[in-house]
Amino acid sequence: MLRLRLRWGFWIPVSILPGLALLLGALSAQTADAPARAPSPDALQADVDRGAAGLTRWLHALKTRASIMLVTAHPDDEDGGMLAMETRGMGARGVLLTLNRGEGGQNAMSPDNYDALGLVRTQELLAADRYYGVDQYWTRAIDYGFSKTREEALAKWDHDRVLADVVRVIRMTRPLVITSVFVGAPTDGHGNHQVAGQMAQEAFLAAGDPNRFPEQIKEGLRPWSPLKVYAHVPFFDVTPQGMYDYAIDKFVPVRFFDYIHQTWSTEKPSTTLEIQEGNYAPATGLTYLQVGREGFGFQKSQNNGAAIPKPGPFGSAYHRYDSRVPAAEHEEGFFDGIDASVNGIGSLVASEPEYLKNGLAEIARLANQASDQYQADRPQGIAPLLADGLRATRSLLDQVHAGSLPDPGKSDVVFELRAKEDQFERALGESLGLSLQAGVLPEKEPQVRNPFAGAAPTFTIGIPGQSFGVQVELLNQSPEPVTVEAVTLEASDGKAWKIATAGDPPLKNLAGRTQTQARFTVVAPPDAILTRPYFSRPDEEQAYYDLADPRYRNLSLAPYPLSASVKVAYRGATLALSQVVQTTQRIPTLGIVAQPLLVGPAISVTLAPAAGAVPVGAKSFAFSCTVHSNVKGPAEGTLRLRLPSGWRSSPESAPFSMARDGEDHTITFSVLPDLVKPGEYRITAVAEYQGKNFEEGYRMVGYPGLRPYPYYRPAVYGAVGVDVKTAPGLHIGYLPGTGDDVPQALENLEQSVRVLAASDITQGGLSGYDAIILGTRAYAVRSELKSANSRLLEYVKNGGVLIVQYNLQDFDQNYGPYPFSLGNNPQKVVDEFSKVRFLMPESPVFTWPNRITEADFAGWVEERGHGFMQTWDAHYEALVETADPEQDPQRGGLLLARYGKGAYIYDAFALYRQLPSGVPGAYRILANLVSLGKNPAFAGQGGVRQGGVK
Repeated sequence: MLRLRLRWGFWIPVSILPGLALLLGALSAQTADAPARAPSPDALQADVDRGAAGLTRWLHALKTRASIMLVTAHPDDEDGGMLAMETRGMGARGVLLTLNRGEGGQNAMSPDNYDALGLVRTQELLAADRYYGVDQYWTRAIDYGFSKTREEALAKWDHDRVLADVVRVIRMTRPLVITSVFVGAPTDGHGNHQVAGQMAQEAFLAAGDPNRFPEQIKEGLRPWSPLKVYAHVPFFDVTPQGMYDYAIDKFVPVRFFDYIHQTWSTEKPSTTLEIQEGNYAPATGLTYLQVGREGFGFQKSQNNGAAIPKPGPFGSAYHRYDSRVPAAEHEEGFFDGIDASVNGIGSLVASEPEYLKNGLAEIARLANQASDQYQADRPQGIAPLLADGLRATRSLLDQVHAGSLPDPGKSDVVFELRAKEDQFERALGESLGLSLQAGVLPEKEPQVRNPFAGAAPTFTIGIPGQSFGVQVELLNQSPEPVTVEAVTLEASDGKAWKIATAGDPPLKNLAGRTQTQARFTVVAPPDAILTRPYFSRPDEEQAYYDLADPRYRNLSLAPYPLSASVKVAYRGATLALSQVVQTTQRIPTLGIVAQPLLVGPAISVTLAPAAGAVPVGAKSFAFSCTVHSNVKGPAEGTLRLRLPSGWRSSPESAPFSMARDGEDHTITFSVLPDLVKPGEYRITAVAEYQGKNFEEGYRMVGYPGLRPYPYYRPAVYGAVGVDVKTAPGLHIGYLPGTGDDVPQALENLEQSVRVLAASDITQGGLSGYDAIILGTRAYAVRSELKSANSRLLEYVKNGGVLIVQYNLQDFDQNYGPYPFSLGNNPQKVVDEFSKVRFLMPESPVFTWPNRITEADFAGWVEERGHGFMQTWDAHYEALVETADPEQDPQRGGLLLARYGKGAYIYDAFALYRQLPSGVPGAYRILANLVSLGKNPAFAGQGGVRQGGVK
């Protein structure tokens, strides 16, 4: 594969095939080598990898060939303490394979849902992985929502599609041990979890069979047979009642299936070994469990962050399902019975030649000597030993390549030696305190360096055709001199980037405790590839991703567009450092933040949400589009709508103008439909700029403190004609929770909506609102609700309508006017097709201004709802009943209580998911809820507001 780089002193257009990040997936699938190290996307290492802690980790790794893969279903399923113990304590090479990206989960941090949430959770897990010490991989499966059975997950995903991806990652990374958090039984508590446990065991058997997924062998991968397979002992006990399945909140008969031996057991899987995660990791000052929990805490979208436990003993129990080496009934660790030493690499060939035995012994000797002589306050003292080890490893690699070892043993030895080469490079770089920083230069550099001001802000998103500067800095923090052999920039998209050196060349001979820099001018090509997910799906019903570029299959993200590399020589050994080129911005409350450079379109066109209701018979409706500019200067153009036949807009087109990079221009059209009937209509927004049409846009997903990533959508709006009526003249207040599109849905119904602030709830007048809606999980994220809850109840008592969307345990404190309880395991109904039975069909909620029937629960997406109440006071009326198969009837999904002159409504049904998808029934139900205060039937029973129908 051709790889061209710009080396200092030459101007050449760089037209390269994918860079190091791509090589992680593509080259490892086509060669015998271990995956190449990708450029770091981080401007600064995680604290547990800095200085002595980082070097200690790599010194441990140099002394072993141990490797382990953990298979989980979602981000936040992982046993982080175990991973930290194995990678940082034992030196094992760690791999985390996560089946899906958590798209169907909840989000406590931002309004991102579905595939956008999948990107959020991808970034959260990547942040956590830095603490676990693992390389991250994925399958193509999508989290389609809470799944209660293994059978449903396999039906959605397809058994062989998932298994093929798991086998592929095993063949790419070649672990000695595979384990999972799950056993593949109902005790896993989630259909996705059960599939993860099943796949870990089945892939243990399949990965070494060349007849399974032979297309992977043709691709260049080789069969690999891990030596052991484990699973975490189920968390829930087996009792006389059976085993607890929290997915359905019931005890079920005790039956565990062994997917290796195809046998059933009525006994809970036994404990083969217990990983002591509570052991102290001296280099970090924490226990391994604490290190893991620090990483886990980055996954805030699901849990608002995790508590760091106190130090102390903590064991994590695992059951061994099979072993290809002799193994005792009880073990001390995963690698018992395996020669995981460096010398053990020789066992990969049938007959180990003398040169291989001697070469491995020398590598092991140098690694052990470096570890023994290491002093935290003088790390450079072991640099010569590490340089010798790196040279010895490369020398042995050359001998193996030139030798006559037969395959597959030869390729397996090369794989292990490549991994060892990378570890020596990392350890040597840490011992010398080498630090690489690569960043976009600000347009105007400060004349005077102020050490207290931090780096000057730069643009964050480049566009095709843009010119900019990049500075690469190398700092040698040790007293040892090094030689700088090359400083390069590399693009990842295979296009013709123009990269030229600028200014003085970097120092070739870099003395101790000095730094050097190199500058480049960069011109992105007109056809530069935009930074975006390499995976997508045509609709939310498809439960697996299609790949825009299969070269990146199983990777977290496509490579970032530009990276810098520095090649350094020390005592005859060369090592490379690489980093993704960074941008800099100042973010309130966070300060100066570095993020990878992205490439985006000059103009982005977004619509939010992507679908919505238009009342049947509407003569016109408002339609808004936002145009965003990434142009580094003024940008002017025209926006128009592509409408269904017979429809018009006023104006027909509208100019947009942005003065600078990063500005938005929102334009509102009045759309004049020919005749709105029930059904779907497609509207496309088209921005014209400099002779080009832009018909898609992106938004950056995530929240402050998490690395952002662009989520792209076509600029298409699905207008759904809905036969819906609302009471006239409503004034509605909406207090956001974790984020949803309910306010926009109300505006689609031509209602006046005011988004409330904390001060409105704690101090403002509430009597002017006909209805107040609390956003999803509002009590989890709005602290003012706890102190102002009594004001809301007073508002209800005086005649208001309060609609509380679903909450979880933090709401279980009797915030309503009368007692209720969610219970210890708040129930959910995840089958969007589950039957809904009306318990009070003549309730005012169902009769005015729209007659609500079973038809209004048709066409729903993902689920019925979350957080169904389990018990409630007799003052509440349970209006409907629904349930998943095998679940007890759930009647706590829509509760109505008359309180004083008003109404208190608890709604666990997922209207917030249905409304952005344009589900007609959800709009009709929402219209009735917000109209309740003016419902004549309700007013006749104590309500005070009355009105007609709009």
